[in-house]
Amino acid sequence: MKISELKNNIQTRLENAGIPDAESDTRIILREFANVTLSDLFSDPDKELDASVDMDKLEEVISLRVQRIPLQHIVGSTCFMGFDFEVSPDALIPRPDTEILTEEALKDYHDGSKILDLCTGTGCIITSLIALMNDCYGVGTDISEKALALAGKNADSILGGKRDRLVFKRGDLYDALDEGEMFDIIVSNPPYIRTADIDTLMPEVKDHDPMLALDGGDDGLIFYRRIIEGAKEHLVKGGDLLLEIGFDQAEDVMKIMEDNRFIEINCIKDFAGNDRVVRGILPLL
Repeated sequence: MKISELKNNIQTRLENAGIPDAESDTRIILREFANVTLSDLFSDPDKELDASVDMDKLEEVISLRVQRIPLQHIVGSTCFMGFDFEVSPDALIPRPDTEILTEEALKDYHDGSKILDLCTGTGCIITSLIALMNDCYGVGTDISEKALALAGKNADSILGGKRDRLVFKRGDLYDALDEGEMFDIIVSNPPYIRTADIDTLMPEVKDHDPMLALDGGDDGLIFYRRIIEGAKEHLVKGGDLLLEIGFDQAEDVMKIMEDNRFIEINCIKDFAGNDRVVRGILPLL
């Protein structure tokens, strides 16, 4: 079978199943499971498929994707901030939008910063920050023991000699921390989907991401209230609080920050032009 024939076959099946961006998924499947490079795909599409390709495995992968199993779960990993993170149904799949939050946090740090990541999930935010920052220390908290186990594995594989600069603690937001434990930066991508909206999400999300990582309550703001109010007990004066938000939540989250006396509050947009991160500073006085 020619590469082009296989590519067209896979893409058609994914499109018929209603897969968003079926062409991109097809390329990933070809790369990961059929030893087809982008160079092969675009420069030599009439090349015969490598005889060593396991066609039974390839068919299994396509069948799983047609059932709307997330491609990241099928592959077992995803790229975030240039690092490969292991993924599973135990934690939210890292998404490009969350790189905006991570990049903004990188702008705020100084050598020796202590960073807290609430609802850490796979650990993608805090692990990336520790890997990319100099001489910093991080804590990631999550209520899910399985998510923390996954986060620990990711930190082990990515951080190398910096692994001792990151610890994970189990608990409900700040409850995981020691009394009086303070941080220079607090970041979080908390659950923020309105309960009533969860059934409208894509099957890849509503059926395969953990509900704990999605459900933000009736108005989607429960965790923002708790995180912002609690930050005053664990953020140093002049410290930064950065929160990923849903596209229509900026005004509400900024108002919660204002009500809690944060200053220099601003909103950062993602690459699609949607509101994505709200940042505020705890005042010195």
